[in-house]
This record gives sequence, C-alpha cells and structure tokens, in this order.
Amino acid sequence: MTITRHNILDTDLYCLTAEKFSLGRSNVEVVRQMLDAGIKLVQYREKEKKAGAKLEECRAIREMTREAGAAFIVNDDIDIAILVGADGVHVGQEDLPVECVRRLVGPDMAIGLSTHSPEQAREAVRCGADYIGVGPIFRTYTKDDVVDPVGFEYLDWVVAHLDIPFVAIGGIKEHNLGEVVRHGARCAALVTEIVGGANIADTITALRHQMDAAKE
Repeated sequence: MTITRHNILDTDLYCLTAEKFSLGRSNVEVVRQMLDAGIKLVQYREKEKKAGAKLEECRAIREMTREAGAAFIVNDDIDIAILVGADGVHVGQEDLPVECVRRLVGPDMAIGLSTHSPEQAREAVRCGADYIGVGPIFRTYTKDDVVDPVGFEYLDWVVAHLDIPFVAIGGIKEHNLGEVVRHGARCAALVTEIVGGANIADTITALRHQMDAAKE
C-alpha cells in the first residue's frame, strides 16, 4: 500500500517512541523491534533531546520505516519532519496552527492534531487536519503538560459525529484496550505499554489479540 496523508491511519496500532521508558534501549532499537513485529505506523516523540540528536535518530528511523513499508510521523519538530521526508507531522493545540504547518510541509505530508473536546475536533476538521488524536482517554504520565483525561464521552462523540480519521490515545494499556475498541476506536496509540515491554513483539501480539477479541 502506498502511504498517503489520507490513509496513514489505516492500521491498528499507532506506536510512539519514549526513550526514558524503554528499559535502556535506544529509540532506534525499539523501533526496529516494532517494525519486526509488523507495526505499520511509528511516531517519533522526544521532548528533551537536542535537535541534532533528534535529526540523527529520525534519519535512521525514516530509513527503517521506508524499508518496512511503514508510515513515519514526527511529533512537533516540523523542520525535522521535512528534512527526513517523513510521511506526517503531529502537532498539539499550543503548537503552530494546522494552516501554517500545511504551508511549511506542502500538500502531501499528513498533519495530525491532538484534540480534547468536540470544539477542538470541529476546528481540526475546519482547518484541514488529516487526522486527530482523541484523548487522553485515561490518565497518562508520559508527558509533563498532559491535560486531564477525557474518558469515553469525547471518544463516543467523535465516533458519532465526525468522519475524520482518529487515533485514541492516553493511558491505554493491554487491560483496557478492548474497551477502547468497543467504543469505536479502530486505531489506538500506546507508549509505555509497548516501549516498556520486556519483549516488544510479544506485547504487540497480545495487544492485537485484545483488539481482535473486542471486535467479535
């Protein structure tokens, strides 16, 4: 499948990097294990590293994802996304507006936007986001500036009212993933549950079993 801004979320698991939770493994090693397990969508998210280090890692991961036929998204760092030829960039509510990001990245790169309310979701559609993050569904500790959990009410609203592709995110673990799927999420983002797994391939297999069981 050719990856485009319109089909970038056509997958089940949306994996994000988080080196401080990766049991001493580098982002590159973790992504390699994700791809070996069949993951088709990876977001590079590192808040604390210097730009040069992030660029070096993103270059390596871009090459790995390309070889694996997987999509590669860069969080926040629009310049790095452009430099490495990423498939997409993901921004938050306090980052550059989507219209400005589009002017920088051009017509082909996907733009994802984190949203936490129906009002933000409607605005994301209006301004041309290609997909939205819906959450945090549960409380999460992977970001310092995280908002309060939105629970299932907002997820249910998105499922009922919008056609834009979305990924459910925030505090999702193996034990609650099935419930997220039953509320209508076809794509779910997980961070510590995957990068912190002793065996990443086994963790991904278990997560997919949970998703499949919830769809039956």
